[in-house]
Amino acid sequence: MKAWIAVVALVGALAVESVAAAQTVREVLEQVGPSVVVIRARGRAVTTAGQTRFTETGSGVLVSRSGQVMTAAHVVQTLDEISVEFLGGETVRARVIASEPAADLSLLQLDRVPPGAVVAAMADSSIVRVGDRVIVVGAPYGGLSHALSVGHISARWPANTVYPSMPLAEFFQTDAVINTGNSGGPMFDMKGSVIGIVSHNISNSGGSESLGFVVTLNTARQLPLEKKSFWSGTEGLFLTDELADLLNVPNRQTGMIIRSVAKASPADEIGLRGATMIVTIAGQQVPLGGDILLSVLGMPFSPANAPRIRDALSRLAPGAPISVTILRAGAVLELTGRAR
Repeated sequence: MKAWIAVVALVGALAVESVAAAQTVREVLEQVGPSVVVIRARGRAVTTAGQTRFTETGSGVLVSRSGQVMTAAHVVQTLDEISVEFLGGETVRARVIASEPAADLSLLQLDRVPPGAVVAAMADSSIVRVGDRVIVVGAPYGGLSHALSVGHISARWPANTVYPSMPLAEFFQTDAVINTGNSGGPMFDMKGSVIGIVSHNISNSGGSESLGFVVTLNTARQLPLEKKSFWSGTEGLFLTDELADLLNVPNRQTGMIIRSVAKASPADEIGLRGATMIVTIAGQQVPLGGDILLSVLGMPFSPANAPRIRDALSRLAPGAPISVTILRAGAVLELTGRAR
């Protein structure tokens, strides 16, 4: 009888503990709000009319006491100026220190951490299950700072199964509302711990259609946090054989046409130049007027080699030499710089 009473007491204690761990949505939002940030950035875009300036708004989350903020790579990858706004409106300048576009993840470093900012708790996303209730906090449409949406995990997609352009990302699919400006923001479990970083949604109408995709936190831990994935500050277009012939690339080499280069990025410091115009070639929009990147560290720059090159760059010690070969205005040049 005593043993049975002890079992009942233990079960009751576990039930109380489970109830205590599960919070209301309002309680979770109050807990996590000071860790969520709005990212406002400025950059340059190249169009058919030439270069223009634009602004980008996204979201992010503070993940370290030293001032590291996790966000989506597509929000900050080639932006010139980045500022981070905390709950209450205090704004701090930031810079990219690591990025992995193949998983849509970037890591920012703040100039300082404001008083009252809270470092988010981070969960093991491998234990998250389809059907779990989740909340997303961010800045939909830019002006709606620290807005909340609630939903569930709809599905889980292993790496290299959903988007060929992001082969390294494991994704959660969610029915929580995700709109423009939510990108880079955190998804939390009901204990208030981050389980993922918002990437994007799929929409035929331009609005949210319950097809949101969130990079799992374990992917984020592995890449920009632990691996310190190399940030180049560039984006571009890989050459096809047809384009290489049309642009007179020597020796039928492969490479990437550089579309844009972020100011003060490693690519900018080496001296790489972005495109100045967009032209249509055989029905495809092609950025021209900038450099064509042919090789990095002696390795031909191709889609197949890109992961190996990024790994080699990520392993470089600060101050180590970096060499790139480019095609510029018909001449093959070698540029050199130093790793940060």
